Amino acid sequence: MRFKRFVQRQLLLVMTLFTLQQAQAAELLDQVVAVVNDDIVLQSELEERTALVQEQIEAQGAQAPAIDVLRQQVLERLIMDRIQLQIGDRQGIRVSDQELNAAMQRIADQNNMSLAQFREALIAEGRDYAQSREQIRQEILLSRVQQANVNRRINVSEQEIRNFLANNQASDKVEYLLSNILISIPQSASPELIKRAQDEADSLYQQLRDGADFQQLATANSDASNALQGGDLGWRARTELPTDIAGAIGSLQNGQVSAPVRTPAGFHILQLRDKRGEQETLVEQTKVRHILISPSEVRSESQTQQLAQELYNRLQNGESFDELARQYSDDPASGSQGGELGWTQAGQMVPEFEQVMDDTAAGSISQPFESRFGWHILQVEERRTQDFADEMRESTARNAIRKRKYNEELDNWLREIRAQAYIERKNLDDL
Repeated sequence: MRFKRFVQRQLLLVMTLFTLQQAQAAELLDQVVAVVNDDIVLQSELEERTALVQEQIEAQGAQAPAIDVLRQQVLERLIMDRIQLQIGDRQGIRVSDQELNAAMQRIADQNNMSLAQFREALIAEGRDYAQSREQIRQEILLSRVQQANVNRRINVSEQEIRNFLANNQASDKVEYLLSNILISIPQSASPELIKRAQDEADSLYQQLRDGADFQQLATANSDASNALQGGDLGWRARTELPTDIAGAIGSLQNGQVSAPVRTPAGFHILQLRDKRGEQETLVEQTKVRHILISPSEVRSESQTQQLAQELYNRLQNGESFDELARQYSDDPASGSQGGELGWTQAGQMVPEFEQVMDDTAAGSISQPFESRFGWHILQVEERRTQDFADEMRESTARNAIRKRKYNEELDNWLREIRAQAYIERKNLDDL
């Protein structure tokens, strides 16, 4: 009997040890690699995102940096994403399923696929479709959080526009396709930190002159938010760039890089990839009106869609667009004017509205369609081509000043929110 109890105790001990080993093994499968305020970043997420970024870099024909360097850059991006998403959550910024579906459809259209074909293509590449949807939702959300918080910091005065035009900068319509590397400098940085950043920028510049790949160095070393895109800045008008940076690229030929340029954000190295010439001042405009039906506390999504369809049927039966807009439209500004939106041009409306407007013939009424504001019915009244030389110069000036300020303020805002956050990064070499 004693021997039996002894065996039972030994078996229990072995089972307990085995259970503990299993738990420890399970814990090793996923570890916390960063604490960001009251959130965490897991090793599994870091590894998954690193593999995806590496795949994207290689798909572009570029060479990815060493995996440990890439992992550090990806972790920094995940940390910044966490901080911005937390801000968005506190501010109540959301991306609805309808908006996400519309975004997925646009991506599918850009790839000449139906949504079903796009889904199958993602699955064929070994990607989880639901996870890809949420990643796209997050990218949209991050963009909205940035716009909401940075735009409120920007003001463009009429005097700034007059000064801009007086200096004839608006006549410079050349656009540049640029990439950048930023070695950032903290606010109130000591001379030693500034010297260290300059030495790092000088070293990178020398590597580029010796033939190093710009995209690879940007991915591995840049502190800019576009580092994982190889430093791609896209097309920028000269007038949208800070004066020091605009001066640095003025003499560059395609493919050349600038020496490090000092700005309040740090040291920039610019690569000019391409340039293009003047823009047309002839603008295609559409005169349009609409009826907007939005969901509310007393009207569900399905009821909203149903009402929009009923109004469309009444319009098809000859009822007045003007009267129905005044009676039913939830857009108070245009509704009181019979739905009139006046003359519009590309970039003024949300993408869903512009797409339907462009596809609708003059004099015709569209089928009901959905945007983030609700369900619309629009009527294209007429179209024209207008010469907006003077208006375009003023608009170009205003947009250029705003974009320049936005880019500067975005960098400042990102540095500020990171400095204000509680961040604890694990040593990835210990994982």
